Amino acid sequence: KGVCQMKRLLVAAIALLVIVTQAATFLTIATGGTAGTYYPLGAGMADIWNKNIKGMNAMVQSSLASVANVNLLKNKEVDLIFVQNDVAFYAYNGVEMFKEPFPQLMGLATLYPESVQIVALADRGINSVYDLKGKRVAVGTAGSGTEVNARQILAAAGMTYNDIKVQYLSFAEAANNLKDGNIDAAFVTAGHPTAAIVDLAAVRKIVLVPVPDEIIASLQKDYPFYVKIVVPAGTYKGVDVDVITVAVKAMLAVRAEMPEDLVYQLLKTMYANQKRLIEAHAKGELIIPETGKEGMSIPLHPGAEKFFKEMGL
Repeated sequence: KGVCQMKRLLVAAIALLVIVTQAATFLTIATGGTAGTYYPLGAGMADIWNKNIKGMNAMVQSSLASVANVNLLKNKEVDLIFVQNDVAFYAYNGVEMFKEPFPQLMGLATLYPESVQIVALADRGINSVYDLKGKRVAVGTAGSGTEVNARQILAAAGMTYNDIKVQYLSFAEAANNLKDGNIDAAFVTAGHPTAAIVDLAAVRKIVLVPVPDEIIASLQKDYPFYVKIVVPAGTYKGVDVDVITVAVKAMLAVRAEMPEDLVYQLLKTMYANQKRLIEAHAKGELIIPETGKEGMSIPLHPGAEKFFKEMGL
């Protein structure tokens, strides 16, 4: 009799475990380096989803950002990614750093503009893109979204990597090398203010290099997803003028197979808890449904379409 009871309890426990496992939704979010904007925002989103969606188990993963995230998503190592809209476009179409198209890549929402910030040490005589000639310049990690932005901006200025001394460095590495004076300038594509640049400006005098109208026009002719943007005076210590540059859009993307109702829930709860996003990073202020389709460079997931349609957008 005791053995039968034990068996029944064991069967019941296994059944309960199966039900619990089925009810749980595991979501791994690929973000970027911890010194950037994606990581804190991703942590804020995971917190929102875990607290507001029943059975949700969302986790944040730091990564090498856009390009690496697309590959992680493609290999089914993560479920949701932060990505620049230009990189998403390249991945979907199989151009630039992507050898083959990724048609299963679908958009959830665009989030905020990511400024291409060219930061230089104030004593290196770099006041324009053309002044980067012959200088030691960090262009992001090899094959990253930032690196493509750097290459395209230089090309629009009639320059190539042969004109500069290229350093392939992450934001944090670039900031450390600028602090030590090992490099002269760095490209950083991220929502401003960017933590790595804030830290740098606290210890070194810096300038933000403007991107002039003729370079912007040339860029937009070839790559319409670039937008003109102003980094306001006072964003960084010692930078007391408005600086014109270009931006791409940060966005969220998933694979086509993610269930429609899950995508819908993710967006609905994210936008309903904007205060938590702002706590995570100042860029949370810009994450609103009204701009969620601006600059969307790939097809929207049906769950996202449903959400935006319901919002009348």
